Amino acid sequence: MPQNEVKPLGVPEMGDVRFDMLAEALRRGWADMRRAPGFAVIFAGVYVGIGLILAWITWVTGKSYWLIFAAVGFPLVGPFAAVGLYEVSHRLSMGRALVASEIFGVIAHQRRRQLPSICAIIIMVFLFWFFLAHMIFALFLGLSTMTNVSSSLEVYFTPEGLSMLAVGTGVGAVFALLLYSLTVVSLPLLLDREVDFVTAMLTSLRVVIENPLPMLVWAALVAGLTFLAMLPAFLGLFFALPLLGHATWHLYTLICEAGGAAPRTPWSI
Repeated sequence: MPQNEVKPLGVPEMGDVRFDMLAEALRRGWADMRRAPGFAVIFAGVYVGIGLILAWITWVTGKSYWLIFAAVGFPLVGPFAAVGLYEVSHRLSMGRALVASEIFGVIAHQRRRQLPSICAIIIMVFLFWFFLAHMIFALFLGLSTMTNVSSSLEVYFTPEGLSMLAVGTGVGAVFALLLYSLTVVSLPLLLDREVDFVTAMLTSLRVVIENPLPMLVWAALVAGLTFLAMLPAFLGLFFALPLLGHATWHLYTLICEAGGAAPRTPWSI
């Protein structure tokens, strides 16, 4: 494939999302994960490491409430793991060899495309959620004594603590749903086509709005599996992130195929 190959321009026609597509995307994602376990460990390991570092900082600083907000907000950065996983799935579907240097080269090439812009938006939303989470804590528990998880856990079971958890969870869910709607289709679209990040995000939002039930089921699956994966010291992310990353790429391809357009031939760097 020539190195100067140009990606197709514009957004492909997106078809309707059916519930059977979700199951098929998971099946294909599981198959890709089994065929390329090494890359699954590499890409997921970065985020397991980040999670453990966040937990360690929370523990040594004695600010136990940050662990709760970090746990709620952590899935928001999950899409960053998708870049390499999409490339692996794409190569597997095309029957191409999984050459590490080429895969990481494709990832590095994204810095000159639209991906950094959408990543910047994700970071800004994530940081704003942390700021808002701090305000929610101050509003409900600002006068409570907080030291660490082992000695202050009971404060969360007071009326104020339960109210804080309810409000914080609700607000966090809104942020998570917003980011999900803007990125679930836009991230694979940006890697597959030449399109600006604003158009990609609007396309993703349109797919979610036009197919609310299946896309909300997919969102619940992503959120639930990611949350459960974080419980055993973030180690479950070694399974959840690769599975969801591969499956999301396949969901994108299935949506394109339903609209009459197939993803392009193998990417060049």
